[in-house]
Amino acid sequence: MLQSRRDEPMQPAKRPPMRSLIPAILILAATAPPALAQPAPASHAPTAQTALDTVKALSQGERQAIQSNLAWVGKYNGLINGEASERLVGAIKAFQTGRNGKPTGVLNPQEREQLAAGARKLQAAAGWKLIGDPATGMRIGLPSKLVPQQTHEANGTTWRSASGAIEIALTRRKDADINIIRVMGQERAAPGRKVTYALARPDFFVLSGTDGARNFYLRGHFRGDEARLLTIRYDAASKAVMEPVVIAMSSAFDPFPTGAQALGPPPRKAVEYESGVVVSGKGFIVTDRLPIEGCRSIVIAGHGNADKVAEDKTRNLALLRIYGARDLAALALGAGAAKPDVTLTGIADPRAQGGGAAVTGVRARLMPAAAGGQPVLTPAPGPGFSGAAALDADGRFAGIAQLRPIQVAGPAANGAAPQAMLASADAVRGFLDANGVVADGTAKDVKAAMVRVICVRE
Repeated sequence: MLQSRRDEPMQPAKRPPMRSLIPAILILAATAPPALAQPAPASHAPTAQTALDTVKALSQGERQAIQSNLAWVGKYNGLINGEASERLVGAIKAFQTGRNGKPTGVLNPQEREQLAAGARKLQAAAGWKLIGDPATGMRIGLPSKLVPQQTHEANGTTWRSASGAIEIALTRRKDADINIIRVMGQERAAPGRKVTYALARPDFFVLSGTDGARNFYLRGHFRGDEARLLTIRYDAASKAVMEPVVIAMSSAFDPFPTGAQALGPPPRKAVEYESGVVVSGKGFIVTDRLPIEGCRSIVIAGHGNADKVAEDKTRNLALLRIYGARDLAALALGAGAAKPDVTLTGIADPRAQGGGAAVTGVRARLMPAAAGGQPVLTPAPGPGFSGAAALDADGRFAGIAQLRPIQVAGPAANGAAPQAMLASADAVRGFLDANGVVADGTAKDVKAAMVRVICVRE
């Protein structure tokens, strides 16, 4: 299976068919001797930029997000760590070829969004989320929809599918005499287990193969007098679904996390900023729901406290109201389909504008939604633009921007831009209708209808 951060790099081999993916990604590059370096011939001609050069120019976070997405769609079988490699370039080419595109090894904006949309669809189907398990202290990526049944034992936590075909277990073992040879030997000798791959290092081991009628993958990590194990079992009928999941889980697994990472996602900010759109002269404001989740108080800059009067957890919209406010310019929401090129008008996080509160606009393009998903905005705007209004070149209201952090399988990396989706104009109008709010706005100046929403959690 996939290697840990301490493994040696894997061979940039051509990806095998899906049925043999798990054994293939266990092969170490160390099995082949390094080629001897040869002096390059003298040349005065400029060197053309290669696909690898272009990949290297991306931030580590961007590369990690691409690796994670490629793994989910079954094209990447390496460690999800944000490193630039020929393996990553080869996976990009495989993705492009699979879509009947030109295998350049460089993703254009449309291909990047198609890839991200495909991965999001699979993640949503699996219920993928990064969690910290309080019972064991470990951090994993969990396909929660595939294994909805959770049980706790004395030394661990287990998740199972309803049929029992899929099982994921976290186990702790503590013993003054614990050692990798003994634990690895015990796991290899488990009744009904046939090991087809084994890897041992001073502080961890990996086993994979079959466990009775099921496939299994196991990682064991050691620190001091403690061993922490991840075991994944799944039957043949679940193999196509589980193999990308196992790759993602292997990279996401952190047996000894520290700080906030041990408890789950990073804590929410004590004060968080987003934008809001005034939709009625009676003080109603629509914004993104998630940035104001768990607020002790909600403040509209320049107007005072606001009440959250309704929310839609499906569309992730929130309806706020301020009372006694005068001279509110409510935006005319209009009707009709918007063009794909839009301008997002919002108020950037004050930390991104030197403490200021300027209303600004940034351009973006609407990408087609994946099946059952939301349209995507690319490029994603900066912090504070959740809740920003999107208008097309003809001034039609297209919807409201919603920013989401990317959940990658692997160690956290800096530089990963958030994802930006759009709650469509129809979704916004439907939300208002469902809550009896008449969108009576007539303002054509979108900047006049924007407000800063401040969530205070402490």
